[in-house]
Amino acid sequence: MCCVLVCAASVLMYYAPSPGCYDCCIRCLGAVPYPSLVSTLLCFTGMALFCGCGHEALANTEVLVETYFARNIQDYAILASFIKYFQYVIYGLASFFFLYCILLLAEGFYTTSAVKQTFGEFRSTRCGRCLSLTFIIVTYVLAVIWLAVFAFTAIPVFFFFNMAQTCHNINILAETTPSINQHGWICMDARQYGLLPWNAMPGKACGMTLASICKTKEFFVTYDLYIAAFAGAGIALLALFLYVVATTYNYAVLRFLGRKGLRC
Repeated sequence: MCCVLVCAASVLMYYAPSPGCYDCCIRCLGAVPYPSLVSTLLCFTGMALFCGCGHEALANTEVLVETYFARNIQDYAILASFIKYFQYVIYGLASFFFLYCILLLAEGFYTTSAVKQTFGEFRSTRCGRCLSLTFIIVTYVLAVIWLAVFAFTAIPVFFFFNMAQTCHNINILAETTPSINQHGWICMDARQYGLLPWNAMPGKACGMTLASICKTKEFFVTYDLYIAAFAGAGIALLALFLYVVATTYNYAVLRFLGRKGLRC
């Protein structure tokens, strides 16, 4: 960072950077662990989308279910409790992944060979290799767990997609058939997706009532939020796999140089 500031100052004072400053800047840029940096940016972006959009989508889902699919508060009490607790889980996930990504980025700086060349006689220690192996295992476990979260996030997207397609079919039938009863049998049952218990009333929306739900602002906003949360979960999953690759490569380099007794 000091090298970059010195070079910038020399440029602002209309002097060309000296060869020593240029070499220092090249070493500084080479010391950046770009795979870990890209993974960190992807992780931050994915978790921001997943946590922010997921939190708002859950709140809107509770409003939709309460308004159109359940008349008794006891019918959606379990769903409301799940949404409330999962929103707290989202807060914890955001904090955890923020700190963990910072740790992985710091580990990437630590194990980058360019950094070790900058410090000259720096050698990898057994503690450093053990720490890198620990990050590999933890990151791999997190990636497997997050794969399940990613699959779970697809459920509300699938529900709202089916709901939108059903409404589209109702609108087509409404334009082609004059009788309302012709498309009154087309329904969307929230109980089939586990959102409500089977004894919930009405538990489903049919015909033009369902079509009117799909035209509301809450439906479109909730649908878009779930798509954004699903995309965020996918981006975070990609970031975790990139972390696994980067940390595994760093550990392999440390093991190889440690066995050879070479300077990193």
